[in-house]
Formats: sequence, structure tokens, C-alpha cells
Amino acid sequence: TLMAGVPGVALSLGFLWLGAYAAKVQWTVSVLLLGSWIGFTLAVHRGVIRPLQTLSNMLGAIREGDFSIRARGAGPKDPLGLVLMEANALEEILREQRLGAVEAEAWLRKVLVDIDVAVFAFDSEEKLRLLNRAGERLLGQPAERAVGRTAEELHLREGLEGEAPRTLEVSLPGGTGRWELRRGVVRQEGQPYQLLVLSDLSRALREEERLVWQRLVRVLSHEINNSLAPIKSIAASLTDLMSREPRPTDLDEDLERGLSVITGRTEALGRFMASYARLARLPRPTLGPVRVEEWIRRVAALETRLEVQVAAGPDVTIQADADQLEQLLINLIRNAVDASLDTRGGVEVSWSLGNGTLEVVVEDDGPGLGAGSNLFVPFYTTKPGGSGIGLVLSRQIAETHGGSLSLENRRGRKGAQARLELPVDPRLEDS
Repeated sequence: TLMAGVPGVALSLGFLWLGAYAAKVQWTVSVLLLGSWIGFTLAVHRGVIRPLQTLSNMLGAIREGDFSIRARGAGPKDPLGLVLMEANALEEILREQRLGAVEAEAWLRKVLVDIDVAVFAFDSEEKLRLLNRAGERLLGQPAERAVGRTAEELHLREGLEGEAPRTLEVSLPGGTGRWELRRGVVRQEGQPYQLLVLSDLSRALREEERLVWQRLVRVLSHEINNSLAPIKSIAASLTDLMSREPRPTDLDEDLERGLSVITGRTEALGRFMASYARLARLPRPTLGPVRVEEWIRRVAALETRLEVQVAAGPDVTIQADADQLEQLLINLIRNAVDASLDTRGGVEVSWSLGNGTLEVVVEDDGPGLGAGSNLFVPFYTTKPGGSGIGLVLSRQIAETHGGSLSLENRRGRKGAQARLELPVDPRLEDS
């Protein structure tokens, strides 16, 4: 701006001093001309250079993580004001993001400290760079001593190899037992770190085992007491009759009736224990090809009390244990027929295929489900003479095949439906 004014100022001064003007006029006009020129230059400098310096200072502060500087004079009236306005908006966004990142980091650190899961981070040389409080307890040493040591020295080398997730037997100073291992890769400042996460399964398994034993003992106690109480009462009554003098004339009849009740309750108790043993000894499935249509039609034909309708479905063959699936479907169809006989309704079996999963649906026109929460409780039954293990055994068969079994009331009409889902090519779960 200063150099652009040189030609005009020089030309004006030339006309002024070469013309027939008084010296006072020449000096006065010259001073005004030069002052205006310099003042205009300084104004342009202030309007252009200072906003650029302010913008430079803002960017420098943002680079250093300081979001407290705000540019004044920002507005949409001129290009530099518009630039400063956008810089202020950008700084506000970055400030909020930085605040969110700080809060997230603080929250993550708090979770890592308090969570009951051991977390370790190893660098590319398999040296420990980070661990949380649960990791310190597992290693039996503080972070100051553990950080910098190799996975081999910390006896965690096995965790950095093999597939994940998986169950791992760990024996360390701070814990021995079964642990679930998960592994991943994270980056910090461009450096990759292997994240090793170990969660203790022993405590959860022990608690679940305790609850299972409690439920089992309650069920066994209930069923055994239901049989022993009348046996004890009848035996005491028969003993009293035998001790009377003279003996009652109808003693033989009383003995026969009493012994008959004792025999019946004993047989019921034996059937109950046999049912429990059957549930506990379910073998692991032996996989083989099972053609679905043949399996369903064969089982449906076994039911003679009611004609079971079979809806046509896709021609599909799955890998499964044919004997176990047959027992599963027999239980479902038998329950459906039992329900439909009360209402003189029908039973239909259908199947479909989608996303590598076979879905078999057994529908009935019975009264529907009542106590749905107890359907899969072992030995719970609403049918006279029922064992209470049919649905439990069926679900266990489905789950060992990697599938699922659910029961629900039909929508829009009376009755219930059992929905069995099985993978076409299952990966068997451990029993």
C-alpha cells in the first residue's frame, strides 16, 4: 500500500512545488498529503496485518491445546472478518471435542482402575506398558515393578499366542483358575499395542455351581419327601394295626392297600430318579446328515392320537444327531397333541431356511401357555404323571447342537408354538 502511493504522491508534490504557489501553501499541502498517505497506509496495515497476526496466534494456541483465545472484529462484512468468525467457530468445536476427550479419558481410566478384569498392554517387543489394578493383583506386584518386563517374564506369553477369545488355565501369584482371554490391537501415538484382557471365570462358575446345587437339592428334597411322607405315615399305621390285640378283622385288606400305596410311591420315586439320571447323562451329539423332511414326517407319523399336519418346506439336509433330534421333536409334538386334545384342535409342523439356520415350528390349537417362566425348570410339570424333563431335555439337545428352543403363545389366535432353530452346519458347544 505504501509503495502503491508513491507515484501519485510524487506527481502531486511535483505539480505543487513546480507551480506558482506560495511557500506556506506548498508546505501545508505537502504535510497534509504525506500525512494522509502514511495514515492510510497504517490503517490498511492495521486492518490486514493485525487480523492475520491474530489468526496466527489463535492457530498457535490451538496447536498447543489452548482454546481460550478469541478473535475480535469477526463478522461476515469482509473476507478477513469472515475468516476470523470461522476460526472462532472452529476453536469452539475443538474445545468441545477436547473437553469430551478429556472426560472420556478420565472415565476410561476410572473404569480400568475399578473393573474386576485384568487388562495388560504390550508393545511390539512384548514388553508390558500398561496394566490396571486388577492386573496388579493377578501378577502379585505393583505396576512400577511390572511395567517394562516382558510377557515371558510375567508368565503371560501364552496369552499373546493362539486364537482369541478362548478359555485359559492361568496360574499366577495373584490367581489360579480358569480365565476368559480376549485380545486386540490399539494404537497410541502411532505405536501398536497388544491389549490382553483376562476375566476370571472361576468365581462365576463357582457361584453358578452353588446355585445349581441349591436348585437341585430343593427339587430332590421336594420329590423325595413327597414319596417318603406317605410311605412313613402308612408304615406307621400298619405297624400300629399289627400291634393290636386282637388284630382287626380287616387287617389283610388294610395291609394290601397300604403296601399298594407304598409300592406305588416307591415306583414313582424310582421313575423320578431315572428321569434325572437320563437328563444328566445326555451324550454329546454324533453328527451326521439328516434330511429335514424325512425326519419331520417320520416323527409326525409316530403320533397316533391325532393326525399331525406337516406343511411343505424346502429340501434341506443338516448335520446333526438324528436320534437326539428325533427325541426332541417327539417331545414337542407330544406336548402339542396333549394341549390340542383338550380343545379338540389340531397340530401343524412347518420348517423354513434362512441365513444358514433351520427353523422348525410346532403349532397347536390348545389353550396356550400359562406359567411360561417355569416351562424349562427341571421336573416342573402341569400334567398328571408328567416327569417334567421333556422340555428341559429338548432345550439341552438344541443348545448342544448350537441352536435354541423357545415356546410362546400364538399371535392373533388361540394356542402355542414351539420354535426350534438349528444351524445347518453346527459348531458343537461343550456340554
